[in-house]
Order: sequence, then C-alpha cells, then structure tokens
Amino acid sequence: MVTTNDPNNYQSHKSEGHGNEGAHVHEDSPVERVEHDLDYFQVRTLALAEILKEKGILTTDEVRRAVEDIYSKTPAIGSRVVARSWTDPEFKMRLLENAAAACDEVGIDTASINHLVVLENTNEVHYMVVCTLCSCYPRPLLGQPPTWYKSFPYRSKAVADPRGALSDLGYEAPEEIELRVVDSTADCRYLVLPRRPAGTEGWSEEKLTTLVTRDSMIGVGDALTPEELETGALIG
Repeated sequence: MVTTNDPNNYQSHKSEGHGNEGAHVHEDSPVERVEHDLDYFQVRTLALAEILKEKGILTTDEVRRAVEDIYSKTPAIGSRVVARSWTDPEFKMRLLENAAAACDEVGIDTASINHLVVLENTNEVHYMVVCTLCSCYPRPLLGQPPTWYKSFPYRSKAVADPRGALSDLGYEAPEEIELRVVDSTADCRYLVLPRRPAGTEGWSEEKLTTLVTRDSMIGVGDALTPEELETGALIG
C-alpha cells in the first residue's frame, strides 16, 4: 500500500496533479544512484562566488569560512539523534513531538529549518522523503543532499511510483508495509527515524550510530544490520 498523506498536516503531494510541472516526462526514468563531485547547481554557485569576489562584495576568506561551515554538516549529526532515540524512549517521545527542541537538547542547532518533523518507521509504516519542487533537505542534520535526491527522475518517480524509485536505489520495501511519501518543502523538512536493527540489544549509543546511514534517514533504505556493518556493506 502506498499513500502520500502527511500525518503532521504539512503539505504532501499525490501522484495525480502534484504540482511538479513537467515531472510526468520523467516518471518512467530510472533513478540513478550517481553522486558527482560537483553538480550543476554547485558549479553555478562557484561561478557566482567568483563574480562576487571580483566585484569586491565577498572576500576569499569569507567564502572559505562559508564553505567550511556547509561541509561541517554531515549525516553523522543525524545519526547521533537516531541513536539517542533508540536508547532513550523519553527522548524519542520528545523528538517525535518537538524535533527542534529535542535536537537542541543534544547540542544540534536546527534554527535554519522553519519546521522540522521526525517520522518513525515501524513494522507497519515506512516513510520516504522527497522534495518535488527542488531540493529541500534537513541540511543541519544530514549535510548536503545527494545528487540523485535533486534529480528529476527521483523527484517525479518517488511520487508516481515510490516502490519503483526505491528499487532503482537498491531497496526493496516489504509489500506488507504501508509506504508513505512525504514532500519536503521550505516550510517543513523531515528526518526519518529508521527501525532499530535486531541484535543490537545492549549496544552503546556511540556504537549504534555506526548503523545509521544517510539513506535510512531519508527513507530510501534501512539502518545497517550488525552483520552488514561487520562485512563492510556500502553505507549510503
């Protein structure tokens, strides 16, 4: 079963007429897991920065500090939040009720996000995040979005054929699980709380963070199992 209902009453788009102009052109295109060193928008940003430096509006040092701040944000930050929620039921409850306040408890500033919602995956429901219009993403928790997240095939196929999009990315969602697609926007951004893998009873919070992948916090995969971690499975 697939739904596009947002349980927190923030805007979600159904596959029919979801407002992404031209997206139907890409519905049958496979989602490719490609991550370039520099994508189209990053190249444009660098070009703009060069122009601003030439005009004396920005200095090289200011640009460097801004870039360092951007790349200091990585999925490791989000993994701390997930691991804490796995080991502290009261923290998880606060996280699901007020994500920004809970993140602040562990020293993570999400003030740049207008509204942050954490959605919990269970054995019955699996959440998957997409931004149908551009690339809205919880950067303070996950860093920069992967190239495929911003691509037209993912943005359209995640809504029109979410199971197909997940399959393209190498994840087969169990048929018995209800799949819910949520649309990230400038007003509301999402972090998926993946299911805690079996066999991790007694693990420390620090050790649990090694199981939390970026993809699992977007909802296009699960957290790693202990076996996958031991065998060096690809971490998304």
